[in-house]
Amino acid sequence: MDYTFKEMMVIAAARKINNFDIVFCGTGISILAAMAAKHMNAPQSIIFFETGAIDSVLEELPLAVSDPRVMYNSSSYCSLAETFGFMQNRNTGKNIIGIIGAAQIDKYGNLNSTCIGDYKKPDVRFPGSGGACDVASFVGRTIIFMKLEKRKFVEKIDYVTSPGWLDPTEGQMRPELFADGPTSVVTDKGIMGFDKDTKEMYLSFFYPGVNPVQIKDSIEFDIDISRAEQIEPPLATELEALREKIDPEKLIL
Repeated sequence: MDYTFKEMMVIAAARKINNFDIVFCGTGISILAAMAAKHMNAPQSIIFFETGAIDSVLEELPLAVSDPRVMYNSSSYCSLAETFGFMQNRNTGKNIIGIIGAAQIDKYGNLNSTCIGDYKKPDVRFPGSGGACDVASFVGRTIIFMKLEKRKFVEKIDYVTSPGWLDPTEGQMRPELFADGPTSVVTDKGIMGFDKDTKEMYLSFFYPGVNPVQIKDSIEFDIDISRAEQIEPPLATELEALREKIDPEKLIL
C-alpha cells in the first residue's frame, strides 16, 4: 500500500461529512478529518470548536482546540457557553456532526475517558469528558475515533463518560431529549456501525489488506462481521490533500 492505516482512517471519516454539515471536532485526528473533508468532498461544510471559533479559515493545522490558529478569519468567535448552547439547541444540534474519541468503548458505543479501574481508586485517571459528553448527548450524528485494541473495545467499560446507546437489553434507552446515538466507529483497521434494532456494534467496512477476522479477534466482545465490505482505498487526490495541504509537516500523521 502507498498509504498508512492512519491516513485511511482520516479519509474514511472525512467521506462521511457532507456539504453544509456543521462539524464539532476536538483535538488531534478529528481536526484532520474535518479539514480533510473541507479540502476533498465537503468544501461547504462548517467546522467549529468548543473554544468558540466558528467557520474558521484553517490555513494551518491547529495542534489543539485552544491553538490560536482556530480563530483565524472565523465567521464568528464566541464564548464557551455560547458554543455549547448552539450545539445543544434542538434545532441546530440535529445538523451537527460530533467527532470524539475515548480510552474504552463497549458494544453499544458507550465511551469511557475518565478512568481505568474503580472510580474512587483508579489504576489510571484520564482528563475526563471535556465536551465529549455534551457532544454524545446532543448532536445529530457522532463519529467515534478509536485505535483497534482489545483493551479499548471491552465488554464493560469502567465508567460511562459519554453515552452511546446505553444498554437496551437492560431497559436503558437514550431519553427522547437527546439526539440520536453514535453512527459509526472509525478505527485503524475498519469501520463499525450500529444495528438499527439491537443497537449493537457490527463491522460495516474493513480496509484493504485487513482480514475481518483480524478485527473480530481484536475486540473483547462478539461482533458481527458478516455484513462487512471492503472500503474503497484512498484516491491520489485525497492523499495529496492530506499530505500536502493539511498536514505537510506530519504533526499528527
